[in-house]
Amino acid sequence: MGAFNTGNPTLTEKIFDKSLNETSKAFGVMTVRGTLNKFGFLMLMMMGSAMYIWSIVTPETMGTANTLMLVGLIGGFILAMVMMFKPNLASYIAPAYAIMEGLAIGGISAYFNAMFGAKLGAAGQSSNIIVNAVGLTMGVAIAMFLLYNFRIINVTNRLRSIVVSATAGIAIFYFIMMIARLFTHTDAFGAFDGSLLSIGISLFVVGIAAFNLLLDFDAIEQGAEMGAPKYMEWYGAFSLLVTLIWLYLEILKLLSKLNSRK
Repeated sequence: MGAFNTGNPTLTEKIFDKSLNETSKAFGVMTVRGTLNKFGFLMLMMMGSAMYIWSIVTPETMGTANTLMLVGLIGGFILAMVMMFKPNLASYIAPAYAIMEGLAIGGISAYFNAMFGAKLGAAGQSSNIIVNAVGLTMGVAIAMFLLYNFRIINVTNRLRSIVVSATAGIAIFYFIMMIARLFTHTDAFGAFDGSLLSIGISLFVVGIAAFNLLLDFDAIEQGAEMGAPKYMEWYGAFSLLVTLIWLYLEILKLLSKLNSRK
């Protein structure tokens, strides 16, 4: 069933097929509304922990904030892996995952804010990079939801194929860049600097991340129509959160490159 081809590794046909083997009478049936409600709850959990990290960051507490950020990154990765293999546990694990990711996102955001705040502060300006990144992420997410909901953009097999292929290409590209940085200690191909090439790459990646939201919305709707178990609402919400976090980080990276040119 090609309808479940998405660039999001947490939201695949295999996971939905496995869930359909469960007895729906025992778990209830997944709905789109239920998934979106749970996604909203996870967003609040993530924002709460991110704001906590943000509130404690000072020059004196930077070590503590960095430790919590690492805990969030590692803990979030472990919890995500568990849910991918045990989606029926998502109702218990997804809230913890959201908290872990909030710690990670809060720490990363504080780092970017401090980095560009110091640069702009010397020029008598203030840094709004995080506010802008959050606003753009929410704006893009809402826009993609409306485009999907009103069928302005239809998720066809061709669109899925393009987005999935592009997402896989981005993953391979980032892996190559990571290896290159380990051996050369430079930003190979201008992927992480403020050059026009690097900005163009970031714009492309942001676009692909945004289109992955469309594929996620479609997969969730397809799962609901197939009568997936109720716990898949939590899993679908978790998967949607994964894509939104990726979109935020890519927008933050893009804004940092644009700011570095000033």
